[in-house]
Amino acid sequence: MDSHFPACYVQLPPETEHRRAPFYLAAEEYIAQVLPEDNYLFSWQLNPTVVMGRNQVAHQEVNLDFCREEGIDVVRRKSGGGAIFADRRNIMWSLVTGESAVEPLFADYAETVASALCQLGADVEVSGRNDIVLKGGGKICGNAFYHLPNRNIVHGTMLYDTDPRRMELALHPDVSKLQSKGVKSVRSRVALLKDFLPFGVEELRIRLRDLLCNRTIELDGEAVKRIEKIEQGYYAPNYLFGQSDRSDLTREARIEGCGSLALHFCLRGTLVEDVRLTGDFFETGQAAEAFAQAFRGIAFTPQELRKAIESAHPERSIRNLTAEALLACILGEGTHI
Repeated sequence: MDSHFPACYVQLPPETEHRRAPFYLAAEEYIAQVLPEDNYLFSWQLNPTVVMGRNQVAHQEVNLDFCREEGIDVVRRKSGGGAIFADRRNIMWSLVTGESAVEPLFADYAETVASALCQLGADVEVSGRNDIVLKGGGKICGNAFYHLPNRNIVHGTMLYDTDPRRMELALHPDVSKLQSKGVKSVRSRVALLKDFLPFGVEELRIRLRDLLCNRTIELDGEAVKRIEKIEQGYYAPNYLFGQSDRSDLTREARIEGCGSLALHFCLRGTLVEDVRLTGDFFETGQAAEAFAQAFRGIAFTPQELRKAIESAHPERSIRNLTAEALLACILGEGTHI
């Protein structure tokens, strides 16, 4: 099989540097849809971001409340695989090719990038189907793939350095007891290229571009506008949080002075589609309606659940139920029946 390298480097306008991840994911689609068939490569860097795989359930993979508190963006890509954490000390690479068999393309990409890193002084090798690892060490580059009409897209995360605290906490969900249908990430031991290379992340980005590409195409402002239009689809709540089959989740507790209470949630991914109540409690209002209005459409995370209770106060429709007891019940911290 002929190699896809050296590729044509796609130069984005300077003002697009450090955009949110969906902009660059949309740029891949634009390149695949608009540019003539060739092998195109471009690199990008992000402010702190978690990027989930296509079929993952957000609350199983990501500590959504921690990410909000820390200002970490959470987005979803259209390729499979697991969730990754990226920041400006990572380099993201995107390769857009013509249609071809997946496995040889993966192998060509991984072997070529690994060879380039070896030339720069990092002793790496390809491991398994899509990872690049330091020999005797951890993973420094994970890659994913998806297909568009007549085009293939491979994108990867190259770990030069990172904030280990943020990576660890962002990728470990707070509500670990929740179970939904989705693809689980496989956590791997990672290594840092900074420990093996005598130059910084920006220099690494430039040197790899020069090793992997032999020509350049520049996108203009009109292209950016078209990319931004594609980008908007990545922000739709149902795309970000609803990418999974429906699943049911029940929380039950016996609450002093209130009685038994069971909340039956219907989730699509991380979004609450519906909730119904059972138990021997006494109503002081239209409880079913109050709970549905409070919780429908929100993400099932502690912070969002707390905000819904504090805003809508559904507990006031049930005698002797407090906001604190309701939240404890939903989070599985109440006195179970």
